[in-house]
Amino acid sequence: MAIVKPFRAIRPKKEYAEQVISLPYDVMSKEEASKMAEGNPYSFLHICRSEIDLPHIEDPYSNQVYSKARKNIENLLANEILFQDENSYLYIYRQTMDGRTQTGIVGCASIDEYLNNTIKKHEFTRVEKEQDRIRHFDRCNMNTEPVFLTYRNDKRLQTIIEDWVRHNEPEYNFTTKDGIGHALWIITDESVIESLTNLFKEIETMYIADGHHRSASAVKVGQKRRDEHTGYTGEEEFNFFMAVIFPDSELKIFDYNRVVKDLNGLSKEAFLEKISEKFEIEQLGTDPYIPEAKHIFGMYLEDSWYRLSTKPEIINEEDVIKSLDVSILQDHLLQPVLGIEEPRTDKRIDFVGGIRGLKELERRVKNDMAVAFALYPVSISDLFEVSDKGMVMPPKSTWFEPKLGSGLFMHEL
Repeated sequence: MAIVKPFRAIRPKKEYAEQVISLPYDVMSKEEASKMAEGNPYSFLHICRSEIDLPHIEDPYSNQVYSKARKNIENLLANEILFQDENSYLYIYRQTMDGRTQTGIVGCASIDEYLNNTIKKHEFTRVEKEQDRIRHFDRCNMNTEPVFLTYRNDKRLQTIIEDWVRHNEPEYNFTTKDGIGHALWIITDESVIESLTNLFKEIETMYIADGHHRSASAVKVGQKRRDEHTGYTGEEEFNFFMAVIFPDSELKIFDYNRVVKDLNGLSKEAFLEKISEKFEIEQLGTDPYIPEAKHIFGMYLEDSWYRLSTKPEIINEEDVIKSLDVSILQDHLLQPVLGIEEPRTDKRIDFVGGIRGLKELERRVKNDMAVAFALYPVSISDLFEVSDKGMVMPPKSTWFEPKLGSGLFMHEL
């Protein structure tokens, strides 16, 4: 079953919400965060990227960074920019992007269900990134940003959510500069909260869509607190972590594209000849090409777009990982032809979220790269299948948009 627990959110007063909200901590550099927060003392970036307030500190993992985040929370609470709800609620969070909406429940998930794999994963995490958020959450005594969870749609849950939205005014409702609409409803009716939590108990599995490092870190903070409180009951807030939980039917996964620095010493002609062993190649011209189906790739090379169609004999549909387009490209082109052995660490490869568009791939090739590859997006059913089998996707497989806004709710531990 899936445990979804109401909580007392720490959140901005209505009149400050639009100033507080920010993008998640991990989608920008320190310099970009500083520029975004410039002139806005209420931006949540002062909490999730508090190093921007410590320009003399070069180490982003310094103890001073985490202490500054905590101090900034205390200041916003003291100045009544933020406050904590008096009662425990579930919340409804809706995002709108390009006319498409996704509406989820904001609540707390169980660290035990993460540990026993009721909440399933599809990515590896990196130790240094985990340690960063562990120290951040622990020092702040809060889950400052939510994990993005999904589940197979249940019409009963959707009916309750849609009914509440239809008959109640949102607490927040605004559009940020990037064109994303954000709305939040507070479910104050205890009977509705009970109905939702009971229905979630009938959901067999939830899946991490985005936020593997946040979830792993939140769970380890919870385990740390358990070690510190040997008489814990399991009901303390540190036994849970904050999440926004969306039905799979409302989510969109974008392509996650690749650019490579050089052709591994090959001429253009030799490169094309090598990749023709595994792919049918069609030169298209200068118009950007969006792959129209699985196992088909777009390639931009020397001012021209190509369609690469994977030859059927190398497609292994029996293996869910090997049949992913990110695996096909890695196993049959990036590694054997371009020499990219480990895409997680190789400095010759970079990754471009599909939200940036194919023009960004062209720009990178003209600026600092030699070749770009456009991929067909991974499907949510692929994600579920990989997770259900206890496997992990290759790095940089999924890109969800819109990103969750940060700062509209925090969970005190």
